[in-house]
Amino acid sequence: MELHVTGELEAKLTHSAAKQGRKPDELVQDVLTHYFEEEARFVEAVKRGEEAFERGQHLTHEQVGQRLQRFLKT
Repeated sequence: MELHVTGELEAKLTHSAAKQGRKPDELVQDVLTHYFEEEARFVEAVKRGEEAFERGQHLTHEQVGQRLQRFLKT
């Protein structure tokens, strides 16, 4: 697979890879792997949240406000 990027992005990629002592291709592989892992984690978290909401396990607006106030005080 070929990936075409702008000159500016290619320069950033090359610079970042060089600073890490890596090849740009390796860095791209790692970045894309991390992106898809995080995307899957996010989708799963949303799914769990939707399921909890359907079961009635959620906070009211007031409860969220109270928790936020407690959090900000600590």
